[in-house]
Amino acid sequence: MTGVHPVESGIYRNMFGAHGPRWRHESPVLEEAVVLSQHFRNNGYRALGGGKIFHTLQWTPGDSQNDPGAWDGYRGDPLDPISADWPRPRLVDDAKAGRTKGRPLGGHAASQLFGAAVLLEPEESYGDHLVTDWAIEQIRNPGDKPLFLAVGLFRPHIPWEVSQRWFDLYSLDEVQLPKHIEDDLGDAHSHGREGWHKWVTENKQWKKFMQGYLASISYVDHQLGRLLDALDASPMRNNTIVVLWSDHGFHIGEKENWEKFALWDQTTRVPLFIHSPGLSRDGAATRQPATLTDIYPTLCELAGLPVPNQCGGTSLVPQLKNPESPRNRPALSAFQFWGENTPSLAVADARYRFIRYGNGFEELYDLKNDPHEFTNLAEDPRLARVKSRLAKALPSKLASMQTIPKDSPYHRGRKRGKNAK
Repeated sequence: MTGVHPVESGIYRNMFGAHGPRWRHESPVLEEAVVLSQHFRNNGYRALGGGKIFHTLQWTPGDSQNDPGAWDGYRGDPLDPISADWPRPRLVDDAKAGRTKGRPLGGHAASQLFGAAVLLEPEESYGDHLVTDWAIEQIRNPGDKPLFLAVGLFRPHIPWEVSQRWFDLYSLDEVQLPKHIEDDLGDAHSHGREGWHKWVTENKQWKKFMQGYLASISYVDHQLGRLLDALDASPMRNNTIVVLWSDHGFHIGEKENWEKFALWDQTTRVPLFIHSPGLSRDGAATRQPATLTDIYPTLCELAGLPVPNQCGGTSLVPQLKNPESPRNRPALSAFQFWGENTPSLAVADARYRFIRYGNGFEELYDLKNDPHEFTNLAEDPRLARVKSRLAKALPSKLASMQTIPKDSPYHRGRKRGKNAK
């Protein structure tokens, strides 16, 4: 939403406990950054948003880093946009269910946020359905100005809780686990979250969680279909740019990892779809490297707007015209692992991924021949040139990891003043 990469901002991890755009005080680089929706507002658009656009969770009311000033309107409270919209299922404590202690994020019935279960409430009461309803209404009544519409769908974020019909699509007996090998971390850097996988396997929950993840994906696919159907039925159909992306990839047990917080392809590669009427080749795909910081300048070029100086990405319009058009700059990802004082970096081109961790450990994967990244080739002399080439793409200067500014008016620990709505 700012087009600024973590290596520039120094925000390498989630930083919880905000009630507003505290990131402006977390990083000097972001203090004056113009949010994407605000940039379109500044250029004559009406900017509306709903759901999870900036960080927020269903179980942390009031913890949101949204910028209310960047929108003409937002569904509900922009600083608490989703927490009231998600019902919880009827759950049983792990102890009573015969499961071991130590479930990540809690094993009490009221706090099983890492898990899969059926919601009994009507689907129309779920947050993503409500946000989609709202977005459809905006499409049907766009107003007199061109519309910038941001729709944030929460699932398939944990907990994997949706209605029964989505679970029924995936019989537990037929659910297949992701491809994995034993001791996959033997030649890799530890992510520090092996305990999550240990609890899952000890309690025979892997297939159940996989089922819930698949069910949640199908549920949100349905909401996306409703949204696109509404667009197709509207006068905006032929002059609307559509961008669909996810904020991160996802592990579901591969490398003994769950969720994210790593730099492998599975963690950092995300869906990124762009439809630009009369320009993009719908249905075409490419593995040319891109980052989410490229979205901001891409939309600027497509809409004929200037690109703010803060943007570090480059436009993807050449790839919309020709998906195989080469991009010479590898995709850069960054994360600072717990217990390390230096950020870890990963770069990927169309075939290879190279990772250099904060402690100096290195990994190299051939994604063509080893798409699941089972074999670390960093010490393979046959790929020395590949490794050297990708290593040269690592930035030489990195912003230091920022800390939570507790004196910010947007920090939840402070008494909220007039600037913290």
